[in-house]
Amino acid sequence: MKIQVSVARQLLTLLDDDRQVLREYRVSTGKAGVGEVFGSFQTPRGRHLIRAKIGAGAAENTIFVRRRPTGEVWSAAFEQEHPGRDWILTRILWLSGCEPGRNRLGRVDTMRRYIYIHGTPEHVELGTPGSHGCIRMRNADIVELFDLVPAYTPVEITED
Repeated sequence: MKIQVSVARQLLTLLDDDRQVLREYRVSTGKAGVGEVFGSFQTPRGRHLIRAKIGAGAAENTIFVRRRPTGEVWSAAFEQEHPGRDWILTRILWLSGCEPGRNRLGRVDTMRRYIYIHGTPEHVELGTPGSHGCIRMRNADIVELFDLVPAYTPVEITED
């Protein structure tokens, strides 16, 4: 299996080993565009892999902070109490770059930048860039993808 993320199309595609499309999901990548430098809030390009899967069995809308469930569940009322927060919900697929100097090691290390594929509140618009560099998905979609892919699944992020 392989995951392809098209920044231009704001689309995540899950492919089987014969490159046949298994699933397609609308996503949201970095509002600041693409780039690899630490602190840029951009979505990193190139070859990655899923280094860790976090949140197996968590309830939908479980809130994660620093990759740990907080014990809270997102709701509109909870969001009003915490405005401006970048919500990481339901599941996390933590990405690690595979290309030294491009998205691995030093100031361009995807994993040290904490770039994930993760769930987001239902009201958040997908199909347009809006994240802080991560790849946001609907909660039901991230649960499905999480259950379909093993750790170390390749992820290719492209601008096309």
